[in-house]
Amino acid sequence: MKAVVFLGGGRITAALIAGLRLAGDRRPMVVHDRNPGKVRALRREFGVEAARDLKSALLRAEALRAEMLIVAVRPGSVAELLEEIAACGVRTPKLCVSLAAGIPLKKLRAGLGLGTGGGVRWARAMPSPVCRIGHGLTAVTYDRGLSLADRGQVREFFELVGPVLEIPETRFDAFSAAYSPSHGYHALATLGAAAEAAGLDRKTALAAGAHAFAEAIRYWRESGLSLAELLHEAATPGGIAAATMEAMNRCGYERAATAGLRAGIRRARLNARL
Repeated sequence: MKAVVFLGGGRITAALIAGLRLAGDRRPMVVHDRNPGKVRALRREFGVEAARDLKSALLRAEALRAEMLIVAVRPGSVAELLEEIAACGVRTPKLCVSLAAGIPLKKLRAGLGLGTGGGVRWARAMPSPVCRIGHGLTAVTYDRGLSLADRGQVREFFELVGPVLEIPETRFDAFSAAYSPSHGYHALATLGAAAEAAGLDRKTALAAGAHAFAEAIRYWRESGLSLAELLHEAATPGGIAAATMEAMNRCGYERAATAGLRAGIRRARLNARL
C-alpha cells in the first residue's frame, strides 16, 4: 500500500489514523499541521511521519509516491492552504480528498486542479469520528471525470474504518448535518438528565438511555424489521412508551430535529462562501 499524506492533524485525522491502524493498515502516513504538538502526538501514538512544514510534507509525498493527499483542515482554512500548495511548486498526488464540510468540489477544483497543470482530481469525504473504533460511516462524492479506479481507491480507503455511502454532492450538506454522532450524544445527555430529574441516579439514567438508543438501533439493523413495525412492537397503545412518545411529539420533538438539521445545512452552505 502506498503512502497517504494528511494536511491537518486535528481530531478527524487522529480518528482516521487510529481506525486505519486498528484495521491493520501499516502504510506510511505523513502528517503536517501548523501545530507541531498535534503531529508529535500522532507520531508517538501511531508511528506516523511528521512533516515540519507544508513543503516538506509535499516533498515527502513525492518521494514516497503517495497515492492520496487528504485535506483535513477547517473549512475557513481551505482556500489559504490550496494557495500555499500551489505556491510550493512541488508535485502533489493526483488524487486529493477534502474532509472540509461545506466546501464544494468546484471550489476545490478552482484552488488546485487541472487548471494548475498538475492534473489533480478531487473527491470529498465526510467520515465520522467513530471511525476511530472501525465503526464510522463515511459519505463520499467525486469530482467529474474521476476514474473508476480512483473512485474505488477512495472507497476502499474509507471502508477500512466503516461503511461508505456514495452520494451526490447536492446531498452532502444534508448528510453532514444528519449523520453526526453528536445527535446520539446529545440525545443521550438530554434523556439521561430527564431520567435523573425523574428520580434515577446518574449511572442508572445513562444506562437506561444508552439501551434506548444503542441496543434499539442494533436490533433495528439486525432484525430486518421496519421502523414502523418496531414502533408498533415497542409502544403498546395506552402504555408507558406510547404516552412518552406522544408527549414528546406534542412538545415539538420532530420540529426540534428539523430545525437542528436546517441550522447545520445553513452552516455548511456558509462554509461554501468562505
